Amino acid sequence: MASRKPIVAGNWKMNGSVELVTSMADTLKNASNNKIDVLIFPPFPLLSKALESGIVAGAQTVSQEDAGAFTGEVDAKLVAELGCKYTLVGHSERRSIYGESNDDVAAKFEKAQQHNLTPILCVGESEEQREQGLTESVVSEQINAVINKLGVAALVNSVIAYEPVWAIGTGKTASPEQAQQVHKFIRDEIAALDVVVSQNIALLYGGSVNDQNSELLFAQADIDGGLIGGASLKPNAFVNICNSAQRNA
Repeated sequence: MASRKPIVAGNWKMNGSVELVTSMADTLKNASNNKIDVLIFPPFPLLSKALESGIVAGAQTVSQEDAGAFTGEVDAKLVAELGCKYTLVGHSERRSIYGESNDDVAAKFEKAQQHNLTPILCVGESEEQREQGLTESVVSEQINAVINKLGVAALVNSVIAYEPVWAIGTGKTASPEQAQQVHKFIRDEIAALDVVVSQNIALLYGGSVNDQNSELLFAQADIDGGLIGGASLKPNAFVNICNSAQRNA
């Protein structure tokens, strides 16, 4: 898989507790993750606790602004100063609930990289778009918003997570073959601009991944790990998913 290192990232969304951070840290310490990178995206108040506990933690989003009168927002510089290395950008819930446009996401992507954070760019189609056969055009448009603004070279220090909206928190999941098809499409789209970038960028699948389906998903040629939702709130299940990535590394 070129030089791609598998990544398993847990997105806690607006869930979790200090107790869960401690439990997750203890469970991960006893797991063998030398072949993969393991990350957690807890709510902002838990970031410091996670980092102090030895967990590699990142922000669920960052502002596209540096500082100022933006109540409730968090700037990328501050996230980096805490010791974070990653941030999610463009998660489907940020797009659908908070109205973030492709341009907004591209601006956040740029701001993250300016402060040495690795953005995990989330892309994916809704069930309606899928039924209309628009999966590839929607995903392409979301990725190209970043490429058109910053150039394909900006993808070097980034990760892309394909998360079909219809499979997030619904219990539905794309089959390994369906997920692979979209991941291959993404890699081929990038390859048309830069083969080296396409071969080295990690592509994650995020759509109701659990410890029952992770093995087959991670065995696919262009799936380099997962962005895990609900299962990342269960330390033992999360470690089992990490073990699946380890075996496929």
